Amino acid sequence: MNAHTHTMHESDHHEHHHQHDEHDAQHAHYMTAAPAEKHHNHSGGMHEGHATLMRNRFWISLVLTIPVLLYSEMLQMWLNFRPPVLPFQEAIPAVFSTIIFIAGGLVFLNMARGELAERQPGMMTLISIAITTSYVYSLAVFLFAPGEEGFFWELATLIDVMLLGHWIEMRSVGQAQGALRELAKLLPDQAERLLSSGETEIVAVSDLNVGDRLLVRPGASVPADGQVVDGESSVNESMITGESKPVHKHPGAAVIGGTVNQSGSLRIEVQKVGGDTALAGIMRLVAEAQGSKSRAQTLAQRAAFWLTLIALGAGLLTLIGWTLLARDFPLAIRYTVTVLVIACPHALGLAVPLVVSISTTLSARNGLLVRQRMALESAKDLNIVVFDKTGTLTKGEQGVVAIAADGIGADEALAIAAGIEGDSEHLIAGAVRAKAAAQGVKPASVTGFESLAGRGVKANVNGTTYYVGGPRLLESQGWNVPASLAAALKESEDAGQTVVYLANESGILALFAIADVIREESREAVRQLHDLGVKVAMLTGDSKAVAAAVARELGIDTYFAEVLPEHKAEKIRQLQQGGAKVAMVGDGVNDAPALVTADVGIAIGAGTDVAIESAGIILVRSNPLDIVKIVRLSRATYRKMVQNLIWATGYNIIAIPLAMGILAPVGITLAPAVGAALMSVSTIVVALNAQLLRGTRLV
Repeated sequence: MNAHTHTMHESDHHEHHHQHDEHDAQHAHYMTAAPAEKHHNHSGGMHEGHATLMRNRFWISLVLTIPVLLYSEMLQMWLNFRPPVLPFQEAIPAVFSTIIFIAGGLVFLNMARGELAERQPGMMTLISIAITTSYVYSLAVFLFAPGEEGFFWELATLIDVMLLGHWIEMRSVGQAQGALRELAKLLPDQAERLLSSGETEIVAVSDLNVGDRLLVRPGASVPADGQVVDGESSVNESMITGESKPVHKHPGAAVIGGTVNQSGSLRIEVQKVGGDTALAGIMRLVAEAQGSKSRAQTLAQRAAFWLTLIALGAGLLTLIGWTLLARDFPLAIRYTVTVLVIACPHALGLAVPLVVSISTTLSARNGLLVRQRMALESAKDLNIVVFDKTGTLTKGEQGVVAIAADGIGADEALAIAAGIEGDSEHLIAGAVRAKAAAQGVKPASVTGFESLAGRGVKANVNGTTYYVGGPRLLESQGWNVPASLAAALKESEDAGQTVVYLANESGILALFAIADVIREESREAVRQLHDLGVKVAMLTGDSKAVAAAVARELGIDTYFAEVLPEHKAEKIRQLQQGGAKVAMVGDGVNDAPALVTADVGIAIGAGTDVAIESAGIILVRSNPLDIVKIVRLSRATYRKMVQNLIWATGYNIIAIPLAMGILAPVGITLAPAVGAALMSVSTIVVALNAQLLRGTRLV
């Protein structure tokens, strides 16, 4: 919490203490180290709850401004009207303006005190100087120069406009950062715990312990991270992983707290609670990312600091200049106040933090967890993305990638092989069965199953004996691969794939090429990265043949094969030579040195592991397309930052000279309230422009 926030908490603690409802409080307690409360960390850093306070102050000040306007002589003259005559009516503007200054203006003075304590004078300092100067001068005129008119109506309307601008601004920030509260609300308040008797009891989620068994009914949210022990169902995990397709769950499958059970009942065993859950980890990372600084944010703060100094200098010059030239001190005060107000770097202070907040929550909704803002910011400049092959571009599991048959249909060969391998626990057997299931092929019914030690298996299908095995099976039986399958065999061997044969007494009927299955999304990810002007490289410990085959199939530009984990960082440095910006995508364990060496380290979170310290960005899913999302989000975020910074600083080039009264000789001047309105408009424009980031198409 910065000094500004602390100051404001001291002054307004009792006003907002009870605004958090019981639901948020419970989840804030449950999500240890992942609070549901957010902070808006620009120059006048404020708690999100102060949007309500600003709204209340605005309406109170606005109502109190009415009598100030009605009994201001200048406005009566301009509008040619006379209000009802009241006792002591000449004191009405002074009295009501004093109340407005206390009720609506002191909040700015409190925040200015925080800025000055940090030696970072900013927008609150300028606002405070402007309203204090107006008030003190006007009060002095009222008390010691009867007949002269001060700036009470300008002061009141100025405070009104400033409160309105802050209210709108904080509402925008609150909406942008609302993802944390929405994440907290994903968890149910209660869970249905199974008792040893088989009955259930309703308990608070915060009372759950590791090892508890829970019943999750259809339509209910999963209360905590755990593992399915009984039942099957589909679970909607989109709110955590960004994956829209429901995920099938069966005994042994992991479930994530906050996801929604759909069709069937599940009995789960709790494995993580409180701050250890995936949801708590995600909330923690989102909060850290929203609080972490970026280069653009640092630039914006530096620009705001210098703009404040320029505004103070311009205000002093205006005061001296108009006092000497026009010999009209009230006029000089009016121009000075306008300069101080219109030059407030409010929009500049909001320009980057709001974009940061929106991009961070947008990334979290898409399964991208940003630990370091610098990592996301640097992704816009990437020239090369390096993928670790196994588990990233591929599924990290063996599967049938090709089938070639001779004298028999491919589906028939698959059905026979799947039937023969029906009871085997071997990885290759599992790959054959999975291929049959994926293609909707029903395994053949077999009898007389027999294992052939070290060679394969055999069984009878409809009275015919079939064999499934590798090269040693062919050697033992004296079979040769027929010419019709020779080309397929050579292609598989060149790719470094394992080949399994189906044969009967007559000889070889089919072959199955088995390899680490390439993800369906990998081809599209490589293509889209190329479209973005980013090259793709691959690191793997596999043989050159395997690496070449995968690189050829996916269209990868560069690959490094037979690389030991400890040598991966060296390959990253090799790619960085010449100034290339390199991202490394790996699993965060044996890839840790490479992740740290890369300009952007991206770790695979594998659904629940969100605490990988070696990476700046973590992918909830093992989906290569998410890398495309990172690059696009980074570029879109940078564009919004630049647009906002240009608007927030550029408008002052015109506004400050105009506020100083340079065009006064030709009749063009600005009142303080108009200056405040223009400043607020610039803030709102920046806020609305940042909101457009939400519509960014990431894939």
